[in-house]
Amino acid sequence: MVYHGRVSKGMIVLDGQPELPEGACVSVEVRMDEPSCDPEDRSLAEGLLKLAGIAGPGLPTDLARNHDHYIHGTPKR
Repeated sequence: MVYHGRVSKGMIVLDGQPELPEGACVSVEVRMDEPSCDPEDRSLAEGLLKLAGIAGPGLPTDLARNHDHYIHGTPKR
């Protein structure tokens, strides 16, 4: 289960004040690049735009047209 929250006065405050059992093991992921901690504050387009261009160099120039060829081995178009 994932809980969201923020740091306030050096303490982690979770949204909605979930009741976690005493001694529960937790992990904390700090996301400094996020404009907001609330996932509802970002639109889908903003979230997808962050992924634009990260596939990297070296991909075939016809990947969009022939993705079935590269993934499944079908004949190229």
